[in-house]
Amino acid sequence: MPARTGRPPRISRADIVAAAHRVIAADGVEGLTMRRLAREVGSTPMALYHHVRDKEELLLLLLDDYAASRPRPAEEELPAEPRERVVAVATAMRETLSGCPWVVDVLRADDLLSVGGLWYPEKIVDAALAAGLPLEQAVSAYRIIWHYTAGEIAGRAAAARRRAQGGSTYRERVFAGLDAAEFPRLAEVGRRWEELTAQDTYDRGLRALVTGLL
Repeated sequence: MPARTGRPPRISRADIVAAAHRVIAADGVEGLTMRRLAREVGSTPMALYHHVRDKEELLLLLLDDYAASRPRPAEEELPAEPRERVVAVATAMRETLSGCPWVVDVLRADDLLSVGGLWYPEKIVDAALAAGLPLEQAVSAYRIIWHYTAGEIAGRAAAARRRAQGGSTYRERVFAGLDAAEFPRLAEVGRRWEELTAQDTYDRGLRALVTGLL
């Protein structure tokens, strides 16, 4: 059968975004290159550049696409009390990002921010202002909550990948053989460390953090 000649098939931004999601699901953000993406859509890297300037613009498109697809609380559903409102918005942010951990890896760099995701910092900063913080401290409060949330999601995602691989972990082996004379409290916990640290303590930590910040 003769090889196909002529122009590559026409592609749209929607095609590119859908293909980029598939590549990331298979190979992670690190595996997303314009060359790899071009193969996925059956086109050429040069054809992609007619739609997206570079990988950074592509990631912004992906972030906006993801943010637009996720539900978030309606305004009337948010608590009126500022502290509870911060907790509700931060919890919604965590639930949204937990479904797509690669988003956290991208946003943690702080030089990419999805416009579609600005609802979360807007609501947290506004609630912090309502609680009496000046604007600078309200922004700082959001940043602290964001780092706590992003770190918790990333840590849980890494732990889940480790558990999926099976076998004992380095941490399990260390805690199983701790010297009780040197580390009496940790030796008492022993093999239960893995079980105890796997518990979901996000809400408890978030509420303590918000109380301290506001």
